Amino acid sequence: MTRYVAYFRVSTARQGQSGLGLEAQQAAVRTFVGSEAVIVAEFVEIESGRKNSRPQLQAAITHAKQEGAVLLVAKLDRLARNVAFLATLMESHVRFKAVDLPAADEFTLHILAAVAQKEATAISTRTRDALAAKKARGFQLGTPANLTEVSRQRALESLQRNAQASLSNRQAAQLAVLLRATGVSLREIAARLNESGYRTRRGKAFHPMGVKRLLPHGATTMS
Repeated sequence: MTRYVAYFRVSTARQGQSGLGLEAQQAAVRTFVGSEAVIVAEFVEIESGRKNSRPQLQAAITHAKQEGAVLLVAKLDRLARNVAFLATLMESHVRFKAVDLPAADEFTLHILAAVAQKEATAISTRTRDALAAKKARGFQLGTPANLTEVSRQRALESLQRNAQASLSNRQAAQLAVLLRATGVSLREIAARLNESGYRTRRGKAFHPMGVKRLLPHGATTMS
């Protein structure tokens, strides 16, 4: 019987206290494990996904080593959004699995993490460029009216929504390319993306034509 050490991460203390996000992760993990395996321990982290200092994750890794268990997460982004961190985890020789990508190998995980890291860098660059463009048009940056707590919170929420949508689409595209390269049909790829929780830029489920738009020219010639 396979033994798992479950690791759950939420981004804020509020989510941790209310169960928002956490309950969905726990449900996904327990459904995946079913009755054919056992969860020997669970660890919950309240931390930003960009930070590599996560004591609960380190504790989960240590426990998995001691138990000879598999580290299990509900979604890959709960585990890492940084290539260097993911590589460190792999070097720890702890087996791990993500419920949303159960068949993913190390190559696939590296690609998805690389896309996430690249997107994080691009977001920072786009933000700086946008502020510079506003300033060039005469927009007054840093005025009291623009620095209210409500305004800052709205701006942050908007950036987070846009960043998540862009990251999700890029990850979906990379996964589609990998699957297509192994001969998977457009219809099957669409089903895999939908099952993993990916959505189009408009928040809709993927269809074969939508998958085709994700693929580079020449990768859609197979049936």
